Amino acid sequence: MSLAKIRQQNPLVYCITNTVAANFTANGLLAIGASPLMSDEVAEAQELVNIADALLINIGTVHTATAKAMLVAGKAANEKGIPVILDPVGVGASSYRQQVVEELLEQVDVQCIRCNVGELAAIAGVHWESRGVDSGDGEIDVIEVAKLIANAYKTMVFVTGSTDIVTNGQQVMEIPGGDQRITEVTATGCLLSAICASALTTAQEPMSALYHIAQDYKQVATMASQQQQIGHFQYELLNALQQLSKGE
Repeated sequence: MSLAKIRQQNPLVYCITNTVAANFTANGLLAIGASPLMSDEVAEAQELVNIADALLINIGTVHTATAKAMLVAGKAANEKGIPVILDPVGVGASSYRQQVVEELLEQVDVQCIRCNVGELAAIAGVHWESRGVDSGDGEIDVIEVAKLIANAYKTMVFVTGSTDIVTNGQQVMEIPGGDQRITEVTATGCLLSAICASALTTAQEPMSALYHIAQDYKQVATMASQQQQIGHFQYELLNALQQLSKGE
C-alpha cells in the first residue's frame, strides 16, 4: 500500500509509543492522512483497541506501566484481528528491554517487527556493538537473521538501513536509496513504524505493502534532504510525506 492509498482510507492508528517520538509520530500520521491515537494508559487500552484499525507498540521509553498496557492492547488487538507492529527501540541496550520484547513476542501475535540492524541482532541473540538506541556496529548476515526471526515468530521483519530489507521468512525484498540524514534526527524510524501500521490495516498483500512504504519513505528522505540544514530536516520530511501522499 502506498502513502496515497493510506490517505484515501484514513486509518486510525493506536500508538503506544515513546515520549521522545510521540509528537513527531502523530504529526507524521496526520501528514499522510491517517489518524493518530496516542495513549499508554493500561486502563483504557481495551477500549482504544476497539475503535482502532491498527496498533503500534514502540518500547523506546518503556517502563513497567507502559509494558502492561502494551500486553493488554496487543492481546486485545489479536482478538479483534487488527495488525500489531512492534518497534523494539534499543532492545539491546538493557536486559529489561529484552525482557519486555520477549514477553511481547511470546504473548502477542505481531504482524511486523520494524527495526534497525542492531535491534535485529539483539532479538536474535547475535553479538553486536549497539550504542543505546542507535544501530551501532557489527557484522551479521542481515537477510539470513531477518528470515530466522520472521520464521521463529511467524511474522514479517522490516529492517531499515542503507538498503532496507523486508521478509516473511521465505520471500526477501531489498529497497536501496534514501538519505543518510534520516538517521541524524530522532523519531524518523518510529514514524516509519507507525506508517507501516497504517499500511497494513487493509493490505491484501502485506509484504508488497511494506515494500511500497519503504520505497516511498526512501523517496521522502531524498526530497527532505534538499534542505541542507539538519534542523529543518524533520519539518521537510513532514512536508514531503504530505506532498507524496497527495500525489503532488
